[in-house]
Amino acid sequence: MGRFLTRQLLLAIVVAVNVSLIGFAMLRLSGDLAQRIVGPEATAEQVETVRKSYGLDKPLVVQYVDWARDALHGDFGRSFFYNAQVSDLIAERLPVTMTLGLIGLALALLFAIPLGILAAVYAGSWLDRLALTGAVLGQAMPSFWIGLLLILLFGLQLGWLPVSGADDWQGYVMPSIVLGLYAAPALMRLTRSGMIDVLRSDYIRTARAKGLLPAEVVLKHGLRNALIPVVSIAAVQLGLLMGGSVVVESVFSIHGLGYLAWESISRADFPVVQSIVLTLAIMYVGLVFLSDVLNALLDPRLR
Repeated sequence: MGRFLTRQLLLAIVVAVNVSLIGFAMLRLSGDLAQRIVGPEATAEQVETVRKSYGLDKPLVVQYVDWARDALHGDFGRSFFYNAQVSDLIAERLPVTMTLGLIGLALALLFAIPLGILAAVYAGSWLDRLALTGAVLGQAMPSFWIGLLLILLFGLQLGWLPVSGADDWQGYVMPSIVLGLYAAPALMRLTRSGMIDVLRSDYIRTARAKGLLPAEVVLKHGLRNALIPVVSIAAVQLGLLMGGSVVVESVFSIHGLGYLAWESISRADFPVVQSIVLTLAIMYVGLVFLSDVLNALLDPRLR
């Protein structure tokens, strides 16, 4: 188990470093950052002054090393638009995004697991086909489009929920539903396929031969083994939800980390952009590592 965890941890560190490199390089390749900061009407002297003040006149390797060294000490630089420490901005916005992601994942699991069980128990029936069709449609529909439909129905037509902001619990309802609908199809299909494989196992046939109730066979003997991959993938889905919150938070004007990323990209606030990319990448890599650990704990064959 120790060797397995060490190997996965080293792999996670390598992935995080590579993501930081790619994000840093792509931001620099997007154009002259100094020119974008001061605007198209700035003089050459103003552009050069900004380039020197932000260290953009140094070689790219030196810029990355300086930024990575400071980031390891918790210093992500200073936002030139908000005139505040980037670490403070991220610490302020991150809880909102995490709350959205956790609620969305909880809704996805509450919806996907029962539906996946029913689809597996009645495999090949109209219920199974309906569930698979719903999963395909749910994953094909863009998140922003679903969000706009919810705003039109529950926000404008019925007036039940606020159309923007997250000042109270009602503001989290529609964005969490959108994120839940994004994650539910994959979890449902995984639950269905796992249950189908488990229900064909010898020990399930033995349990049925003993005269156990169908619900006991499915829920007590089958579900426990079928949910092993679902539990681990749920951690990965949480990382995807947090990374995908940029669109959802922009649609609902929720001031989380995703909305901060959108604002920073539109304003060329590159210290904030590259810090958000690094933060989300580290969180996603950490969740993938957690899923590997859960897999190893639940399935002894991986150890």
